Amino acid sequence: MSFYEIYDPRFASYVLGNAPPKRLATGFDWVEGPVWFGDMGCLLFSDIPNNRILRWSEEGLTTFRQPSNFANGHTRDRQGRLVSCEHGTRRVTRTEWDGGITVLADRYDGKPLNSPNDVIAPRDGSLWFSDPHYGIMTDYEGFRAPQELPCHVYRIDPNGTVEAVISDMQCPNGLAFSPDESRLYVADTGRMHSTDPQHIRVYDMVNGRPTNGRVFHKIDQGCADGMRVDGDGNLWSSAADGVHCIAPDGHLMGKILIPETVSNICFGGRAKHRLFITATTSLYSVVLNRNGVQWP
Repeated sequence: MSFYEIYDPRFASYVLGNAPPKRLATGFDWVEGPVWFGDMGCLLFSDIPNNRILRWSEEGLTTFRQPSNFANGHTRDRQGRLVSCEHGTRRVTRTEWDGGITVLADRYDGKPLNSPNDVIAPRDGSLWFSDPHYGIMTDYEGFRAPQELPCHVYRIDPNGTVEAVISDMQCPNGLAFSPDESRLYVADTGRMHSTDPQHIRVYDMVNGRPTNGRVFHKIDQGCADGMRVDGDGNLWSSAADGVHCIAPDGHLMGKILIPETVSNICFGGRAKHRLFITATTSLYSVVLNRNGVQWP
């Protein structure tokens, strides 16, 4: 059985034919938001319907936080603290070193956010997050709520100011900066039960703000969700049939085939060459001949 599809000869050197994807854990309802903690040798990820954040390491699987306010995406800020997007409370939070929770954003223009989804931390100390409406459209514990804001991408300044920086998308979802942060990639996954466009857009970063937004790539199986980049600027994206590797010019290089719909990914491990994959009910990983751009 082949675990890879190769469309560009370079992709053949990225994957190790004798190292197929490995299922690390299963039995979840919908997993999302993997983030690697190298200093602790563990991965945190969300099991959204079960309202918990799980912790995986080579020693096994444990519960990191429950309830989690139906947390979805996570990252680490430049100080290494956990930053989370919470659907249940419609906010972005930071977990302090003492375990306390700081609310970073829960409103814009005086109105509650929709359901923060994905978050990334560029070098300038800001945080960028997407705010589609999926969480408030889903009956998790009855917190279905009306939508009061359009679906934007926001930037949280180090001084705490929240700014809408992208407003030309239907439902922005996964986010990733290129290695030099000259480009911002955003997955537009469209509104639930609609025929909205589903593609990855790219923006040029000029003076710290995105401009010249355009379609970068259309996933051919399902839609893009979570995304990460490697050190050469290739974009790795989730998809219905696995993980797709996309070159900086937008062409598909190859696929890692996974038997479940993939929601999100992140690089981790000692050399940051192990790709962790959250896929519907399971957590997978695969060792690559490629290093990811992952902070810290």
